[in-house]
Amino acid sequence: MKETTLAMSVWRGDAAGGAFRDYRVPARPGQTVLDVVTWIQRHIDPGLSYRYACRVGMCGTCAMTVNGKPRWTCRTLVGTVAPDLRLSVAPLANLPVVKDLACDMTQFFDKWRRAEGRFQAAPGSAADFAVVPPESAARQAADAGIECIGCAVCYAACDVVSWNPAYLGPAALNRAWTLVNDVRDGAQAARLAAVAGDAGCHACHSHQSCREHCPKQLNPTAAIAGLKRLATLAALKGEI
Repeated sequence: MKETTLAMSVWRGDAAGGAFRDYRVPARPGQTVLDVVTWIQRHIDPGLSYRYACRVGMCGTCAMTVNGKPRWTCRTLVGTVAPDLRLSVAPLANLPVVKDLACDMTQFFDKWRRAEGRFQAAPGSAADFAVVPPESAARQAADAGIECIGCAVCYAACDVVSWNPAYLGPAALNRAWTLVNDVRDGAQAARLAAVAGDAGCHACHSHQSCREHCPKQLNPTAAIAGLKRLATLAALKGEI
């Protein structure tokens, strides 16, 4: 019986440039895109570079562009995205390429820092655990975005990042939103000032590509809209 094969087109290169290279991979039931990329590396081209860690959709390390869309490759079934047995795999968009399918995440996490995306305890905070009622509006607003794992899928999908590389991006702004709603945090004014600039929340065009592609079903667009409201109110009050 003739073996069914998958026609793979995989981007090979580095920051200086590259091109797609074609491979033929055995097509098997239940394959993920990460499975077939790994098969190429182990059986055809040991020089192929890419990243992965958990393989079960927990870390987001394996994110790549699959048939033109950013996805976690460990959870993307070949049968779902390539019913015609043709598959294109490339590095994430909007990030510098280190080699082949591996991107440099430095600028992505630098933008988290620029958005004041770290918890800063309020002066005089109690030494014991703070009690935050789970039913409070602020807690629920934070909960809506707190499951982000920093995979950069939303960043790769963002149209604004594509034409304005200075834009902080949906993940950094979503992180800022969760902290703005953390009643224990003491850097609210500094954080709102950080996200209110030309490359901040007001640059978002609300295309919702981040929401559409987020593997965790988060809604960074809603978080950014919340930051727009709070930053505008703070500016009107002269707080930023």
